[in-house]
Formats: sequence, structure tokens, C-alpha cells
Amino acid sequence: MSITATELKENLSKYLLLSITEDIYITRNGKVISKLTNPFQKRVDVAKSLFGILPENASIEEAKAARLNKI
Repeated sequence: MSITATELKENLSKYLLLSITEDIYITRNGKVISKLTNPFQKRVDVAKSLFGILPENASIEEAKAARLNKI
């Protein structure tokens, strides 16, 4: 998403919330001058990618055993 610096000033809290899920590019005179981003986004993406890998009824011991057998 791209917004002007003026728009950011007027609606900072809105864009802080949006930056949790997407990068916000701030422009001045049509040129990008800054980027507002979530510093933990990589961690969030990795965690989301792990959902659904194990069956719901799998135990921690089974998960460990499966991981060790694949090495």
C-alpha cells in the first residue's frame, strides 16, 4: 500500500494497525521516502506456514519421532 506523508500524519493509528499485515510505503511528491513495516512479519509467516502440518490428534512425542525419522 502506498500513502502520502500527509495521509500518514492524519491517520497514524490506522496505518500502524495496517502495518501489522502489510507494508505501507510513504510518499512525498510522488517519491517513496519511507516504509512502515512489521519487524516480526517473517516470524508470523513462518508460524502460519506450520499450521495444518500435524494432525489434530498428534502428540508431541509423535511429532518429535516423525521429525527425527526424517533426518
